[in-house]
Amino acid sequence: MNITNQKLARLAGVIYLITVITGVFSLMYVPNKTFIWEDPKKNIQLFQEFEFLFRLSIVSEVLCYSAFLLLPILLHYLFKKTNKYLSRLMILFVLVAVPLSLLAISHKLDMLDTLGNDSLSQIDAEQLQSQIGLYYNKIKIAQIFWGLWLLPFGYLIYVSGILPKLLGVFLMLGGIGYMVNFVGPILFPNFTQSIIPIVAKIPSSIGEIGTCLWLLLIGLKKEFRYED
Repeated sequence: MNITNQKLARLAGVIYLITVITGVFSLMYVPNKTFIWEDPKKNIQLFQEFEFLFRLSIVSEVLCYSAFLLLPILLHYLFKKTNKYLSRLMILFVLVAVPLSLLAISHKLDMLDTLGNDSLSQIDAEQLQSQIGLYYNKIKIAQIFWGLWLLPFGYLIYVSGILPKLLGVFLMLGGIGYMVNFVGPILFPNFTQSIIPIVAKIPSSIGEIGTCLWLLLIGLKKEFRYED
């Protein structure tokens, strides 16, 4: 089979776009609509008000991680001639991240069971809050590997020259940012109240969205062929 890397790059861009869109929807937009840490009882009302949106977020999150699993495999074919070990390392980190992320979704399914009661008075607000906490604890562990995979990915972009080096720099900084946001709250209780968590997320957002759009709309800076 003879296939151009330009086509592989565009396909990777499509998969990356699916990952980004479904991730933003399920991990940012829906939680902002349904999760309020300070008021467990209000959570129940929000969940019931946005029940379909919450159910849709579960499907979206599964789709996100499924696409995420495929992404580094496609990228491996683009970068294996640059450094086959680092391109494999990308896959390894994602292979750890995806099962952890999917395991976290099981707690969303538990939330659905808890919310299955018809009467608000029968729903245990504290139990629901505990399930939200368990979900986010597993997501935090998964985020370690969401960050780690960006380090070899960013480095491969930087040294290969097939994508803008600046994108590689942002991806590597983004990987470090994930580590900062994981370690910070553990070491410093007031960490989340500072501006650091927001600043630490910026490089990964620029790097990942920028790389996604570049692959999708422009492709590679250098054209070559991969034969298998």
